Amino acid sequence: MAVFAAISIVLLVAAVVAGLIPGVNLPWGQLLGAHTDDKTVRHQLQLAPGYRLDLYSDEVPNARFMAVTRNGDLLVSQPRLGQVSLLLADRNGDGKADGQRVLIDGLQRPHGLALFEDWLYIAESNGVGRALFDHSDGRIAGRYQKIVTGLADTGNHWTKTIGMGPDGWMYLSSGSTCNVCKEEDPHRAAIMRFRPDGSQFEIYATGLRNSVGFDWSPKDGALYATDNGRDWLGNDFPPCELNRIVQDGFYGWPYANGDRVPDPDFGEGKNSEIQQKIAASIPPVYEFRAHNAPLGMRFLRSPEQPARYRDAALVALHGSWNRDVKDGYKVVALHWDGSGKIRAEDFLWGFLGDDRNTVYGRPVDIAEDARGNIYISDDYAGAVYRVQPGAAKQNASAAPADQRPSIIAPKKPLAIDGDAARQGAQIFERRNCIRCHQQLPLEDLSRRYTLKQLADYFDTPTPPMPNYGFSNSQKRALAHYLMEREIQGGGRQIQNFLP
Repeated sequence: MAVFAAISIVLLVAAVVAGLIPGVNLPWGQLLGAHTDDKTVRHQLQLAPGYRLDLYSDEVPNARFMAVTRNGDLLVSQPRLGQVSLLLADRNGDGKADGQRVLIDGLQRPHGLALFEDWLYIAESNGVGRALFDHSDGRIAGRYQKIVTGLADTGNHWTKTIGMGPDGWMYLSSGSTCNVCKEEDPHRAAIMRFRPDGSQFEIYATGLRNSVGFDWSPKDGALYATDNGRDWLGNDFPPCELNRIVQDGFYGWPYANGDRVPDPDFGEGKNSEIQQKIAASIPPVYEFRAHNAPLGMRFLRSPEQPARYRDAALVALHGSWNRDVKDGYKVVALHWDGSGKIRAEDFLWGFLGDDRNTVYGRPVDIAEDARGNIYISDDYAGAVYRVQPGAAKQNASAAPADQRPSIIAPKKPLAIDGDAARQGAQIFERRNCIRCHQQLPLEDLSRRYTLKQLADYFDTPTPPMPNYGFSNSQKRALAHYLMEREIQGGGRQIQNFLP
């Protein structure tokens, strides 16, 4: 029996390679292993105007979802290796990660990552775990423990994606077990949510076949999620989807596809109850081309982005396999107009060759840091790319893209919090900051920064100042202390900060 099964698999693969099975055009590098290099990136990939591209790392096999630490390092999940890796921030400016190491391993197909307060959350295929994380040195600072358990990971779409919502709930997506079927497990083909400690677990939205990526709009706080349409209905149907997710919303699967089009297997000709479900389902707000497989999405939030891309959403189109001719394989930018209509344009493309067959990469997820650096993972080539605002060559009068712009001082007086300032003094003394600032005095802080801007500065300080990975309360305390000392000193410099 085993020999017969092996022969069947070989014959099936041979038939696919020979093009004898319609609707199948696989990117074989996903199965056989692929790689990329600087030359390929430089000559093959194309990028929207106003940005520049680096191959940040080509040593991240099965690179999937990402998160950026307060220190500027990058966490990347590698589900098939059962691990999460840490890529050190590019502090020497050569366009590459300064180093790489495994942060945590021995996990059950880890996928989604989220950083909240001092916790790292990891969505494994069968649940969610968390551990204290030290942003200053990029290490796990406590025991990893599961806070959500008992989730099934059988079948086709076993990945789980996680994200912290603006409402303080942790959201979790889980795909279907099948191409198309009626799920017995209510936790599949759904988005769920729970409190950060794992309590109050509940189903949030259903009828979502495989919503791998989701994010909240910075404009109105609305939750949007990608969704992969079913297979084997031809080259051009059904569309993949972008959905605006609301609590208790039902989005049609498996009874309908796209804009309430009845599914031929589970919707067409079915009873009135099914027809009512289809009629009451929520249609997508945007339709991607069939089988393009939209995965990770990210709304751009950094003020460093060019104006036309602020508040746009980037979506990674992983690329088709269930089409006669390959399609997708790129990152697109979605723009909302004043009426809410969505327009798409290519942002990073060239992962699919001009012959519509050669594959150079398959984008998966997108992450953005406070300085406007955009990271894109690629599980086909085992790579992470970095996209930065700014052209390759700049005018001499223009500020470098990674340099903070000059900031105008606020017009109203600073409201110093005395308790916070005292805490900041202790932090300043404990870190022995005076050692450097005797030679490098700080000048005109109140003219160049607001309290919040100074606090945010500690996330991306100018070298040689290190990034200590301060918490929000520590950053605020330091800002209040430094401003208070400058005001009390009445001068333009602070050379001795110690009380």
